[in-house]
Amino acid sequence: MAKRWYVIHTYSGYENRVKTDLNQRIETYGMEDRIVDIQIPTEEVTEIKDGGKRETREVKVFPGYVLVRMELDDETWSVVRNTAGVTGFVGSEGNPVPLRRSEFNKLMGRGRDSQSAETKRATVTTSLEPGMPVKVVSGPLADFTGEVSEVMLESGKVKVMLAIFGRETPVELTLDQVSTRLK
Repeated sequence: MAKRWYVIHTYSGYENRVKTDLNQRIETYGMEDRIVDIQIPTEEVTEIKDGGKRETREVKVFPGYVLVRMELDDETWSVVRNTAGVTGFVGSEGNPVPLRRSEFNKLMGRGRDSQSAETKRATVTTSLEPGMPVKVVSGPLADFTGEVSEVMLESGKVKVMLAIFGRETPVELTLDQVSTRLK
């Protein structure tokens, strides 16, 4: 029988616990050859704090969901379904529906040419928003204050309107060159 990827629903925040408990149950019931992989889709998020300090952490892409690669039969269904923290399989009319390979790749944040299920997506976030007052903390414009007009996360930059020689001038700066602390 073919091993396919299935999505199981868990209590939110219990994904890692479900993975650990399910691995133990698989070993206890001797199903290592029928339930072969468990994945929790994650991505690394880099948040740029005040003053350009970067904080990277791993977050779950789909809280409350875990992917399991297995042969689906009554025994494997029962082992997975009766694991503490599992509320059920994702499917229609109570029947688990396997993922297509393209769906699995998309959930795991992989392109067609990626090799590993461990591949993670990287995302940059910041608390800066248009209209926020900021101070330039480094570079030739250090100590100028202005207002954010645009945040460009893809490039890691921010557009700030600075008063230079009495005129509002748009200046593109990196996220680590500005701070919301104006003092």
